[in-house]
Amino acid sequence: MYKRMVAIVLGSFLLATGAHALTLDEARTQGRVGETLNGYLAARVSDQEIQALVMRINQGREAQYQRIAVQNKLTAAEVGRIAGEKLVSRAGKGEFVRGINGQWLQKE
Repeated sequence: MYKRMVAIVLGSFLLATGAHALTLDEARTQGRVGETLNGYLAARVSDQEIQALVMRINQGREAQYQRIAVQNKLTAAEVGRIAGEKLVSRAGKGEFVRGINGQWLQKE
């Protein structure tokens, strides 16, 4: 069930961000945003463009986490943590992730 739920979360995430994937990919590549263990994107640079992107992506993720949570009798926070672990572990070389200590780390 765990693997199935993770697959659903990640699949839903990709569908929810598909329209903005290029912008998200650019922001990741430029180090302007990073993934967190709670399943949400965080801004590393505070400008209006990035703040709007982060808000849009995170609203889509929240909706997906809520939907999946209801289907699996979990909380949205639990689904977010599961997705966050996967998103952090799958971050590409050079992308930033926020560790459990709250510090940004660049993936090697």
